[in-house]
Amino acid sequence: MIDIKALRADPEKVRENIRKKFQDAKLPLVDEALALDKQLRETIAAVDALRNTRNVVSKQIGALMAQGKRDEAEAAKAEVNAIAPRMEDLGRQQDELGAQLKKVMQTIPQIIDASVPIGKDDSENVEITRYGEATVPDFAIPYHVDIMEARGGLDLDAARKTSGNGFYYLLGDVARLHSAILTYARDFMIDKGFTYCIPPYMIRSSVVTGVMSFAEMENMMYKIEGEDLYLIGTSEHSMIGRYIDTILKPEQLPQTLTSYSPCFRKEVGAHGIEERGVYRIHQFEKQEMVVICDPAESMAWYEKLWSYTVELFRAMDVPVRTLECCSGDLADLKVKSCDVEAWSPRQQKYFEVGSCSTLGDAQARRLGIRVKGEGGTFFPHTLNNTVAAPPRMLIALLENNIQADGSVKIPAVLQPYMGGKTVI
Repeated sequence: MIDIKALRADPEKVRENIRKKFQDAKLPLVDEALALDKQLRETIAAVDALRNTRNVVSKQIGALMAQGKRDEAEAAKAEVNAIAPRMEDLGRQQDELGAQLKKVMQTIPQIIDASVPIGKDDSENVEITRYGEATVPDFAIPYHVDIMEARGGLDLDAARKTSGNGFYYLLGDVARLHSAILTYARDFMIDKGFTYCIPPYMIRSSVVTGVMSFAEMENMMYKIEGEDLYLIGTSEHSMIGRYIDTILKPEQLPQTLTSYSPCFRKEVGAHGIEERGVYRIHQFEKQEMVVICDPAESMAWYEKLWSYTVELFRAMDVPVRTLECCSGDLADLKVKSCDVEAWSPRQQKYFEVGSCSTLGDAQARRLGIRVKGEGGTFFPHTLNNTVAAPPRMLIALLENNIQADGSVKIPAVLQPYMGGKTVI
């Protein structure tokens, strides 16, 4: 959510940002926000004027009574009494205008960074760098479902019976490898100096609307019927929500956290073979990293965060590349974002395994997260990045480490978490 002062100062900059995101339908929101802001400020001024009048007249009543001017004192009392319902009406109007303005402002996209490439959708994202050699072996690589099932490690049929499409049972060494990835990812981030956290898996609507746009909320979140609770789609939501209405001190920045959680999402695609299996699912587990920092440091942290994911994948012998997300592919709260994609030797292409984003002060502004120091009060910046999200990451690991005989090499960094096993 952008600052209303910035909108007042340069509405054309906000309009141009909307055009860059190819969301022209939202252009009228700028004028709507400005009109609501004007009405709100006029209403606040009217309330303040009435309050001042009431205070002045109230002080006169005692003096008039002391002077024996009873009739004038009674007239002053009547004036004060008449002010109360007018202030009450204006107060309600102020609350309504404030709520309307907040809703509109939460729908206007965040101002993107000047470095973001302009494009309509993810087809126009820009490759930045490749890491590791993307090779294709001289033997056929089975589909990831077949690799897992051949080792007794996956049962989709039973999951369909208990839960429906988009769920799975992982078993045996495959399940153990899944957990090993998460445990290694946890320890990897702790070694980077991050504080490990296990957050709540459900959050209230006030947190949901603070960390994401309305469109994302509708497409992703599962709501608990009859309660003001939603299942998290990523632990970033509850991690940032932890600071709602919090005032931090400058010396408490940066807050660097790494969190584990299951994640729950409504969407399941059906756009080709890689949308089946355990690639796009309702439930998965993830190790996340979250940073709350001084605005001057946010871009430096952004560069660090995605580089950590690259380092992690390369430690597990998985080639990756980074893609800069174009303007049209950025969610409304994001200032800048890049995807990390893993090499699929079976498909001979890369696929997304993580995303790193800086959201500027959007989430902090929505949630009331502030930093107060000698220089004044400001909103910090928030960033998040995927460390590892199996089972999708498991697909990349299996494909890049399978051998001609069908066995799968276990990367050296994972072997201590697999009881010393070197292959499965």
